[in-house]
Amino acid sequence: MNNITLEQIEAIVRQAAQLMVRSGFEVHDKGTRENLVTSSDLAVQDFLTQKLAGLLPGSGFLCEEEDLSDIAGHEYVWVIDPIDGTANYARGNENCCISVGLIRGGEQYMGVVYSPWRGECYTAQKGRGAQCNGRPIHVSDRPFADGLLYTAMSTYRKEWSRICSDIIYELYNRCNDVRRTGSAAVELCLLASGYADLYFELRLMPWDYAAASLILTEAGGAICDFDGKAPSLYVPDMVIAANSPDSCSKIAEVVRARLDSLPY
Repeated sequence: MNNITLEQIEAIVRQAAQLMVRSGFEVHDKGTRENLVTSSDLAVQDFLTQKLAGLLPGSGFLCEEEDLSDIAGHEYVWVIDPIDGTANYARGNENCCISVGLIRGGEQYMGVVYSPWRGECYTAQKGRGAQCNGRPIHVSDRPFADGLLYTAMSTYRKEWSRICSDIIYELYNRCNDVRRTGSAAVELCLLASGYADLYFELRLMPWDYAAASLILTEAGGAICDFDGKAPSLYVPDMVIAANSPDSCSKIAEVVRARLDSLPY
């Protein structure tokens, strides 16, 4: 039985953030001009996998960079995005973060999302609530009509942008306004903190939301995929989220009225 703590994970993530240097890093694309990777992404991921493997021997990993997927047969799996919001990071935009989720027995167990340039470290453990910089956080109580929606236009698959725009347009006309930061993990944590209220993305990877979705639900929020289930922790999925189950259902209704099934 492991004896690791959320504080130990947070300490490792904070150490890794020192590798998110402000300048001097290399930038490359991963097949398209929108999908970037920097030398900092690789350095952070390498640091995290080494330190977390030492913290929890025998654990598996699912990470964004270098197609690192070692999940079969592991009770514990780390789901890591070394820098979520790499396009922001490459431009010096503060909306980027390190996201580390720990899965135990196929279910979310712990999560840390650290945005060093924003000065915000979000943490959660299953059943123990969520915090930002050690202080408890909770979703807002705003109704759907007053809600701010975080969303995006399927940046890496622009052939789906029309689907996204139709859904976003309908949601925009039903809620208060729309926001976009360029980091799914940051946005879900801001939703968990009550700064926004609604969320929709057509397709995300598990490392984009594995940690932040636990933080959101532990802060009292709701999250689901196209089928109304919890988004997959292992394969790409739609993410619908809100400050309440009712608002989450309203988003899902709009999505399903315009989409018969996932396009992937």
